[in-house]
Amino acid sequence: MARIWLLNGPNLNLLGVREPAVYGRATLADCEALARARAGALGATLDFRQSNHEGVLVDWIQAARDGADALILNAGAYTHTSVAIHDALKAFEGPVIELHLSNPHAREPFRHRSFVGPVARGVIAGFGAQGYALAVDAAAGLLGG
Repeated sequence: MARIWLLNGPNLNLLGVREPAVYGRATLADCEALARARAGALGATLDFRQSNHEGVLVDWIQAARDGADALILNAGAYTHTSVAIHDALKAFEGPVIELHLSNPHAREPFRHRSFVGPVARGVIAGFGAQGYALAVDAAAGLLGG
């Protein structure tokens, strides 16, 4: 059974109320429900977490080395700033998928650079909450499921 971890970074706990024109009205709980339903349909387990703290995300990425076969990361703003997350991801041996609700390349120029992308197998962006189910599909597919 594939073990997929889906980690969420800062401000994603505010989904549904924070900039709904950009991120939509779905809450993080809605995104989790979509991801869990897809994981269940694929016979995979899903560990879903969110933190506003960079160090906590780094700790979880390191823990995933022993607990996960694939890692999906919506690092939020840390996508564009965190060398620490980049370095932690380099130590993870399974596939990494970068996830975004919006399309960062259609937004402000500072969002065009990603520290996650260079260590990810792929990027899913711009599909709103549905991206969570797509990311689980991609992770399972990369694991042969």
